[in-house]
Amino acid sequence: MSKKQFETEAIRTQLERTEFLEHTSPLYLTSSFVFEDAEDMRASFTEEKERNIYSRFTNPNTTEFVEKVCRMEGAEGGYAFATGMAAIFSTFAALLDSGDHIVSARSVFGSTHTLFTKYLPKWHIQTTYFDINKPETIESCITPKTKILYAESPTNPAIDIIDLELLGAIAKKHHLILIIDNCFATPYIQQPIKYGAHLVVHSATKLMDGQGRVLGGVTVGNADLIREIYLFARNTGPALSPFNAWTLSKSLETLAVRVDKHCENALKVAEFLENHPKVNWVKYPFLKSHPQYEVAKKQMKLGGNIVAFEVKGGIGAGRSFLNAIKLCSLSANLGDTRTIVTHPASTTHSKLSEADRQEVNITDGLVRVSVGLEHIDDIIGDLEQALG
Repeated sequence: MSKKQFETEAIRTQLERTEFLEHTSPLYLTSSFVFEDAEDMRASFTEEKERNIYSRFTNPNTTEFVEKVCRMEGAEGGYAFATGMAAIFSTFAALLDSGDHIVSARSVFGSTHTLFTKYLPKWHIQTTYFDINKPETIESCITPKTKILYAESPTNPAIDIIDLELLGAIAKKHHLILIIDNCFATPYIQQPIKYGAHLVVHSATKLMDGQGRVLGGVTVGNADLIREIYLFARNTGPALSPFNAWTLSKSLETLAVRVDKHCENALKVAEFLENHPKVNWVKYPFLKSHPQYEVAKKQMKLGGNIVAFEVKGGIGAGRSFLNAIKLCSLSANLGDTRTIVTHPASTTHSKLSEADRQEVNITDGLVRVSVGLEHIDDIIGDLEQALG
C-alpha cells in the first residue's frame, strides 16, 4: 500500500485486531508475556523470534506508539521512554564512550544542560557549546573526539531557530551523529531526518499528549543507532508504561488538528504582543521580525505554539505580569490545551547568573507563552489585562 497522508497515518497505524475485533487498540496492562514451551522461550530470549517478552523491553501499546512516531518522522526505528529526559539521557548514554565529546547549541532545555555539565563529565564526556545565532562557529568546536552534534529548534524558551540542513551538512562532513530535539515543532511541523538528522528526540509529555495528562518520551531514527539505544534501555529500565503509551497513541490521532489550531492562535497572540506598548520585542518563528524567519519558513510547516516576548521593566515586571494573570495557567508544562505562561528569569532559570541567562537569550523580562486552544479573544484578553 502506498504511503498515506500524515493525518491518516496518525489515525490508522494501529495493532492488529484480536479475535474480539475491537475498533481501537486495547490496553495491554501486563508486566510479562507467556511462552508456548521451552523452545519458544529460548528462541525468544535469543531474539530468533520477534515477540513481546517483558514490558520493560517491548509491549504492544508502546510498539504502536513508536510505530506512529516513526511514520510521522520518516524514521527506521524507535524506542519509547518514561519521560522526555529519560529519552535524552538514554540516547546519549547508549551512544557515548568515556572520552567522547559533544558539540551542542548553548540554548538547550535546563535539565539537558545539567546532564551535559554535571553528570556526563563524571564519565569524562565533555560538551562544547556554540551560539545558535552564530552557526558559522560550529565547525571550530569540533575536535577529533567529537561524536555527537546536538540542537533544539525552536529552542526553549527563547524560540531561536537553527538551519537543520546546515547541521546535517556539518554532521555528514565530520562523520558525526546529528541528534535534534523536535519537541516544540512536533513531526507535524518539521521532520529533521529530511535534513540529515540521524536521531530525533521528543518529550511526548508536551504537544504529543497535548492535554497535560501523562509523561513520556521517544527517540526515533537510524535503525543501527536505535538498536544500541534499545539494548541500553532494555538493561537500565527507563521504558514507557503501557497505559501512557496507549494514551499517547490516541493523542497522536488528533495531533494535526490540534497543532493547526495552536499555531493559528499563537500567530494571533504574537501579532497582538508585537504591537503592545509595554512589550519590547516578540519572538515567533512565523513573524517576519524573527531573526531566522526565512530559515523557519524553509523547514517548518507552521510556527508552533510557543511565543516568547520581553515585557518592559525586567524581573519585577515579569513577576507582576504573572501575578496579574487570571485565565491562563502558571505551570511548568507546555503544549497543553490550556494556555500556560512562565517567567524563566524568576522561576525555571532563576539559579543561573544574569550573564549565563543572557548567553542563551533569557532576558530579565522574558515571558514564554504556550498558547492553548481556548478562544483567541479570551487568551488575548487575559494577556492584555495582565500587561495593563
